[in-house]
Amino acid sequence: MNEPTKLNELQLEEIRKLARERRQSLGFVGEAPIANDIFTILDQLDIMLLEYPIESEKGKPAFSAAIMYSEEGGKELVFIGVNTADYYDKQIFAIAHELYHYYTKTGSHLSRLDDEESNANEAKANRFAAEFLLSEENLKGIVLEEFKVSSLKNISDKTLLRFIARLHCTYWLPYHSLIKRLSEIKAITQRQSKQLYAIDERAANSEYFKTGLAINKEIFNKLNTITKNTGTSAQNIEIILRNFEDNLIDEEKFADTLSLFNKKPEEFGYGTTISDEDIDELNAFFAVEDNDED
Repeated sequence: MNEPTKLNELQLEEIRKLARERRQSLGFVGEAPIANDIFTILDQLDIMLLEYPIESEKGKPAFSAAIMYSEEGGKELVFIGVNTADYYDKQIFAIAHELYHYYTKTGSHLSRLDDEESNANEAKANRFAAEFLLSEENLKGIVLEEFKVSSLKNISDKTLLRFIARLHCTYWLPYHSLIKRLSEIKAITQRQSKQLYAIDERAANSEYFKTGLAINKEIFNKLNTITKNTGTSAQNIEIILRNFEDNLIDEEKFADTLSLFNKKPEEFGYGTTISDEDIDELNAFFAVEDNDED
């Protein structure tokens, strides 16, 4: 296995600055968690979300997310696709990862969150996602306010697990990302980090999972769910509806396009119509059938 790509202090500071500026421009000030508002951010930025589950094959990790660009009528369209055959908290992180590529204009590409082992650009995107969702400065402040010290090396394992579970349910970063964040600010030791990484955080019988459920059952279950959603943003659906209403696509294309996202015309008040020609053909068919029976 390759060693993870190391970012230098200048690169890290550029990422911190970018995340801070983008959070503020979107109205997230100070400690305000982004969490589920990541989807509202996509709407604000006019980025269209595509959700589709793609399972891993032959041990090779499936893609986490992708960013794509297209052009229609002289206007650039931006799409972020997320693999919903993954846990919900990792989907949130993957979208934040793609926002780095959007902000830094690195073009269309497909991401796997473990690609940072050999790809500096992916390492930067992962660090941005972590900083965007829970800044280093904010995390340091939380640790100091709660424990009155900056180091958690003397904190009991149970207290540390409860602390991570609360961060998990508040900021919606995956468990491993939170351990990495705590290690980055030197709040935990290498020994603690190794012990925490060894925990199977998704196992229902693990101490961490039980702790998370006790802290916030609804949110914790949501974050640990593989959604397998197939769909798109409300904005995309509206584009499909308007294309049909403006006669840019016919009924068949309208129904087929909606079906890609598990939607039906009837859900939007559109029933399937039968043309006069089709009715005549049906009448002729049944007339023949009646004559055959006679």
